[in-house]
Amino acid sequence: MKAIEPGSGSDDAAEIAAAEAEARVPLWGRPGFLVRRLHQIHSALFLEECKAFNITPVQYGLMSTLLQHSGSDQRSLGVEIGIDRTNVADVLERLAERGLVRRERSETDRRSMNAYLTDEGRELVEQMYASMTRAQQRLLEPLAPEFRPAFLAMLTQLVEGNNKYSRAELRIDFKGRKGARRKSAEDD
Repeated sequence: MKAIEPGSGSDDAAEIAAAEAEARVPLWGRPGFLVRRLHQIHSALFLEECKAFNITPVQYGLMSTLLQHSGSDQRSLGVEIGIDRTNVADVLERLAERGLVRRERSETDRRSMNAYLTDEGRELVEQMYASMTRAQQRLLEPLAPEFRPAFLAMLTQLVEGNNKYSRAELRIDFKGRKGARRKSAEDD
């Protein structure tokens, strides 16, 4: 397939590329198939770059979230990373068994458990950062550098626009997004 060149008639080039892809393999004209395939590729790149740490992408996402939001409960962690409470509990249990996370009963809701990174967990997140970054860079490497911000913006738009259809709620007003402020308890 012919790559789209920056500065070319991008509408024409994009149409040609899409037609060539669909002619090659009909599945390549289906965004769901391509997103699933890209996720598989990203997972493989992440696991390859981070193999020395024996941490999955979901575990790293949860630990990264705890680094910023220490003491979060399972529900809050789930909406931060887009997985359900049961899966959060399973991931936290595996991380706690490795001594990377500790859990404590909430002082305000005795039914709830809050999670904290241990010193070892914080150190691991920091040690993994360069490897995780390499995996992200490798994923985007086939795109010309000037297309990468637009690609990320489009992915973000798709996630935000379709978030309501997910089985696991994802908070999309997270801190740091173009001036968006974090929802407080009073906003709920």
